[in-house]
Amino acid sequence: MSERLLKRGDGWRLGWDPSAPCYPGLVGGDDWATELTAAELADFCHLTREVEQAMARIATELMAEERVACTAASDRLWLEAEGLPAAYDLHLIVQGDRQVEGSWQAAAVPGLLQATQRLQVF
Repeated sequence: MSERLLKRGDGWRLGWDPSAPCYPGLVGGDDWATELTAAELADFCHLTREVEQAMARIATELMAEERVACTAASDRLWLEAEGLPAAYDLHLIVQGDRQVEGSWQAAAVPGLLQATQRLQVF
């Protein structure tokens, strides 16, 4: 049986509560948070990796000061990275019945990405 887990860093939060009946996942920033279904949290972790990899690929084709936007989506979530390939803001939209939006500043994104890769709850 998994235990409840909450990871946090400067500007981000990521959580998992296997005892929650409907929304065991949590993502958030310093002043906002939303609960996610297990499938939504899995999508979030997968899509953040997609965005991170896409931004790394794009970086090889741009000049250092060029800004870019990159999106990744599933039928449950939409993510957009915007900024420099090495320092970008991340915007989240949870689609479906809740219509949730949230975002993280560029300084928070590296820690959030690292935490999503280490989240082992599924």
